Amino acid sequence: MKFKIIVSLFSFLVFLSACSSQKTTEAQSPDGSIVLNVGIDEGRLYYTLNKKDKPVLNKSYLGFELKDSSLKNNFHIVSTEQSSFSEKWDQPWGEEITVNNTYNQLKINIEEKDGLKRQFSVVFRIFNDGFGFRYEFPEQENLKDFIIMDELTEFSLAGDHKAWSIPYDTEFYEGLYTPSPVSQLDTVCGPLTMETADGQFLAIHEANLTDYAAMNLFPENKSTVLRTYLTPWSTGEKVFMKAPHTTPWRTMIIVDSAGDLLLSRLMLNLNEPSKIEDTSWIQPGRYIGIWWGMHMKKYTWEEGPKHGATTENTIRYIDFAAKHNFQGVLVEGWNKGWEDWKSFEFTTPYSDFDIAKITDYAAAKNVKLIGHHETGGSTLNYEKQMDSAFAYYEKYGVNAVKTGYVGGKLDGKEMHSSQYGVRHYRKVIETAAQHHIMIDNHEPVMPTGLQRTYPNLMTQEGVRGQEWNAWSKDGGNPPEHTTIIPFTRGLAAPTDFTPVIFNFDNPVLPQTRVRTTLAKQLALFVVLYSPLQMAADMIENYENNPAPFEFITSCPVNWSKTIIPHAKIGEYITIARKDRNSENWYVGSITNADKRQLTLNLDFLEKGAKYKAKIFKDGANADYESNPYPVDIEEIEVTSDSKIDLNLARSGGSAIIIQKL
Repeated sequence: MKFKIIVSLFSFLVFLSACSSQKTTEAQSPDGSIVLNVGIDEGRLYYTLNKKDKPVLNKSYLGFELKDSSLKNNFHIVSTEQSSFSEKWDQPWGEEITVNNTYNQLKINIEEKDGLKRQFSVVFRIFNDGFGFRYEFPEQENLKDFIIMDELTEFSLAGDHKAWSIPYDTEFYEGLYTPSPVSQLDTVCGPLTMETADGQFLAIHEANLTDYAAMNLFPENKSTVLRTYLTPWSTGEKVFMKAPHTTPWRTMIIVDSAGDLLLSRLMLNLNEPSKIEDTSWIQPGRYIGIWWGMHMKKYTWEEGPKHGATTENTIRYIDFAAKHNFQGVLVEGWNKGWEDWKSFEFTTPYSDFDIAKITDYAAAKNVKLIGHHETGGSTLNYEKQMDSAFAYYEKYGVNAVKTGYVGGKLDGKEMHSSQYGVRHYRKVIETAAQHHIMIDNHEPVMPTGLQRTYPNLMTQEGVRGQEWNAWSKDGGNPPEHTTIIPFTRGLAAPTDFTPVIFNFDNPVLPQTRVRTTLAKQLALFVVLYSPLQMAADMIENYENNPAPFEFITSCPVNWSKTIIPHAKIGEYITIARKDRNSENWYVGSITNADKRQLTLNLDFLEKGAKYKAKIFKDGANADYESNPYPVDIEEIEVTSDSKIDLNLARSGGSAIIIQKL
């Protein structure tokens, strides 16, 4: 009898322990559609997530491997805190003016049950279109300076979804996004965009990447459990931390349509408000540049008989910009160092570039010179000159600078997305802000919404852009490329793709060319968002084709509202945007290598108002391979009840100006 009592008591204690391990804390999105649960399982912290009663994430574990120990189990929950927050804030520039920031927050305070009893918290913010979470390390005696060797964050997906990705170590992120099941992925960078079997769309990324390594993802043991892989230092460590400190936010958008991915502002909301109080000097604009001519071998970057960045040539571009209402002229190859790419000098022009004469002339024409700092990947050389380089530009009224890091790893050893690179890029943005200079960052770390905190960070590359249509030996970007990147790279930040090439002949590599129609190039000016938007061709190619060029000279780059009438990843996309400074709308619609007919419903227009629609569309016989140039231009009167038929050629497009009468 006594033996039976002991067995029963033991069973009861096991039952209590099991109950305790299954106890979870729940939090929901403001509309109740997303439900998050957090709990402890045998000392390990985990979370799960459902949307509309369907699992999105199964049990996903959290934790770290440190250099001297593990921080992944032996946990208990000390306390939980729940709160709600709602605000609306205005962007100084963007795809709309006002952003709604409404979420419910759950903070889980964790401690080791014994031993060092180290502490940290995980803060979850649940929005109606997804969630984000980060780790917070408070000041404490037993966790001061520490080294993270591995972040064990998991996203245990509920299905083997179709995912679009590029490998995380793709140089400068300039790769072609390809679809595959999640379980077959390589180690990939974010944003990782997925479509589920039941038509849900997901995107995993991060927000507010500050003094940390970029987050990449890989399927553990070829499963649907995605594990974090932080970009390492060259010495193997991932992150050097000193408490108190926080990690970036790990984010996931969860929406019911592909178009809604593009409308999510979750990542922006998880960044800090602007640290720049007076943003009046931060001005979006269209620009042209002495750039495509180098790719076509008409000009050289370095000084010589074919030098592009001469005073005479720059003034010619300034005249063109002033005539056609462009706000800026980018000039590459103006400073010493291009002859060997080893020691760029950022305050020493070549002898045939008179910066004082050029900037005075530009100011008289109401045009700005856009500066250029190519570093060749040498951050040490750049940082030694950085303050004086920005002060030099500030002296001449240059308030926008394109930075570049061509040359492999930073200083020959560190990856762009390592903690080293992240620290460097932040120093550039902050130093530029001190001199009232906007930044267009090429060869960046993948963006994470930092433009909210530093709105002088206008646009970034980090994409296989237009230049690949000049020199890529695979023939150039395929037709579907620009129907994918709005849903992948485009979710991270504005993209300096450099669209609008008008002459597709390539004297350098005849088999490489722009693989679109001319009308599609026009549409890209709207589809691929950038507040500093470049019309990338040489100006003579625009002068030779003035009719379609009217769309570019009319199209703004700063918007009060954005909608997505059509969207299917890899096939087609239509974006309509309302000008921030007028009642006019601009539409861009593009397709992949297939012909396509779409119907554009104009119900986004003001009810009862009349508009004139000027449509720039593929000509009747347009084809991206055999006949890319024909553009038909049509004017019609429309209202909110009207519909426009879009007949898109193979890799074609339509661009529309809708002007309120």
